[in-house]
Amino acid sequence: MLPRLICALLGLLLCAMTYADVRQAPEPELRTLLQQTVAQADSFQDRFEAEVWLLDMSTRMRRYIPHEEERLSLLRLVHREASKASLRPDLVIALIHAESHFDRFAISSVGAQGMMQVMPFWKAELGRPQDNLTDNATNLRYGCTILSFYLRKENGDLNRALARYNGSLGKLTYSSKVVGFWHDFWYVKP
Repeated sequence: MLPRLICALLGLLLCAMTYADVRQAPEPELRTLLQQTVAQADSFQDRFEAEVWLLDMSTRMRRYIPHEEERLSLLRLVHREASKASLRPDLVIALIHAESHFDRFAISSVGAQGMMQVMPFWKAELGRPQDNLTDNATNLRYGCTILSFYLRKENGDLNRALARYNGSLGKLTYSSKVVGFWHDFWYVKP
């Protein structure tokens, strides 16, 4: 009985030592890229906040955008444009998830374009027909501004603002989808 117990304990000890720290050190290239991204992330209150948020969101987004540089560039843009529009960046990411599944070249059946699925008529409305809605910076600027406007118009009612954004005011299907993605995948506790 005692030899079995000793063998079992030794086995557990070996397993514990083997799996004690399965984290790998970040690759030097990733560390350098993240440092550069943090240095360029001017919408954050401080470097530590930027580093934590970018690393967290980059990890979550890896399955949708495998290339790290592209992912970090998008996250910087999302944070900048969401912050300018007084929106939560994690909410904007959830909307992008619902609208285009992170495909910057997505075009809907009604012609909406880019990550945030902005309707092209906005370019004419603004007198900017040359704007490219598949350019992430342009698309995010338009999309965040539109969503922010609808949130103000609806006195902060997120469901109604999202429904307006989607052109489905009075229905909850779209807003439920975005809020579901937000809470299930992207929400960051303030």
